[in-house]
Amino acid sequence: MTVAVFGYLEIFTKGIDRLSPRPCDGAVSRETAARALPSARAAEERGKLVLHGRGKFFFACYVRTSGGSVISGEVESRDSALGPWRDYYAKEPYDADPVEVSSGDIRAVVHPDTAYVYIPCTTPGMKSGEAREAYALTVDARTIGDTRVHGNELRQVLVDFAYQLARHTYEAVDCQEARTFPKELPRLPAA
Repeated sequence: MTVAVFGYLEIFTKGIDRLSPRPCDGAVSRETAARALPSARAAEERGKLVLHGRGKFFFACYVRTSGGSVISGEVESRDSALGPWRDYYAKEPYDADPVEVSSGDIRAVVHPDTAYVYIPCTTPGMKSGEAREAYALTVDARTIGDTRVHGNELRQVLVDFAYQLARHTYEAVDCQEARTFPKELPRLPAA
């Protein structure tokens, strides 16, 4: 009986544990995805950076379980100042108020199942004075389906996931601003 239970756990619930330690081309930590997603028989991941020429790019990442649960995010270059960006994402139509955290000029707005991150970023080939507002890298991250955690704990996982995507992409596209990244954004206030 013990061997059967152990065998079942090893074969049918370790899908995420079999992924690379850094899924999505090294963008995120497997542990972060595992904190969000329930156990599953199998899991898959993909990360892809697409350059659109002259400073424009799009990076997408997802980790999906065989049970249909997903944590995913997209990063793109954008011409948007922090104020209008924050106002837009803080007003997303949810029942709960958004929670915000920041470290210097890196900002995050998080709702119950989505997180948004903003980092000023002038990509190669662009000049900061050319922007109508300000060049930035923005991240939209979310979960779909069942999650392992809920409430403020899920919000924290989403902020961590979105920040990891932002940091990886910032370095991959070689933003012009010199920046020292904190290991993580500040922890969300207790609910």
